[in-house]
Amino acid sequence: MDFGLQGKVALVTGGSRGIGFGIAAGLAAEGARVAVAARDAERVRDAARRIGGHGVAFDSADLDAVPGVIAEVESALGPIDVYIANTGGPPAGEDPLGFSREQWEAAHRTLVLSPMAFLEQLLPGMRARGWGRVVAVGSSAVREPIPSLQLSNAHRPGLIAAFKVLARRAAADGVTINTVLPGRIATDRMYATAGSPEAAEAAARETVPAGRLGTVEELAAAAVFLCSTAASYITGTTLLVDGGLTASV
Repeated sequence: MDFGLQGKVALVTGGSRGIGFGIAAGLAAEGARVAVAARDAERVRDAARRIGGHGVAFDSADLDAVPGVIAEVESALGPIDVYIANTGGPPAGEDPLGFSREQWEAAHRTLVLSPMAFLEQLLPGMRARGWGRVVAVGSSAVREPIPSLQLSNAHRPGLIAAFKVLARRAAADGVTINTVLPGRIATDRMYATAGSPEAAEAAARETVPAGRLGTVEELAAAAVFLCSTAASYITGTTLLVDGGLTASV
């Protein structure tokens, strides 16, 4: 299947490793011209080199840096057609009331305000050109709250609600806005949360209907599909990639 991404310009935040890098690599494999943005300048340069893309140092908490990131990418590659809103998850904790005010504010800034700051800049151009794709990387916690991920529980649904409103506004202009919801994906964050790769795999065998962790490539495939021309009639929705773990309808 031709995904229609040849020559499209894509920006992937949090794209230097894990899920973000997997999506960036998937888009590059489909012929997109990909910019990856992440906080660690050395790591982002290496990630960009590995996929033949462009690297930009960017901290998702720095909202004032958003226009400069966009300007750099568009100067190097051209107008941005695809925006992947991916940020690292906020801290976990067993006490849902045990987070500081600073942690709550930081989670809101990175999970809600940062993607919206990008869309304020990018969405008008996408609509004017008659084509655009926006995909956020959320969490299955949107469907079923996870006790240890209270900051995600509280903030990620808000971004999806905002996306729903924007998706309806932009649909007739050829722009789609969607979210993928990863379950237990084999990433460094998942391993750290579980205590070790072995513990994460063992837990997945016991609790995930598929009997294993998902791979970054499997999650990336779903995100890349949502960026394709084949997915032109899918907008304002969420897509679970969780091996059947989520029980809600």
